[in-house]
Amino acid sequence: MLRHVVLFTWSDDADEECRAAALAALRRLPDEVGGMTSFAVGPDAGLREGNAHTALVADFPDVAAWQRYADDPVHLQVIAEHVRPILAARSAVQYEL
Repeated sequence: MLRHVVLFTWSDDADEECRAAALAALRRLPDEVGGMTSFAVGPDAGLREGNAHTALVADFPDVAAWQRYADDPVHLQVIAEHVRPILAARSAVQYEL
């Protein structure tokens, strides 16, 4: 099993509407792309200054399933249309469970 974790920090000019649209698009990935055994995405709770704005955690049965997700055209379209335009920083890690 492989866990994929991504932290997104949005740019200062990313308004609430753009952030909400990005979150909604990311939340559709399990239905539109699939391949994961669990999926969660949500905004930071605002408990500490300096945190990323949004976190995504997805589990995949194996590396091949994650690779299919990573290369899927719908996934890439969500990144291009909703994430990159408002992205200031991104950090990600994949690790075996």
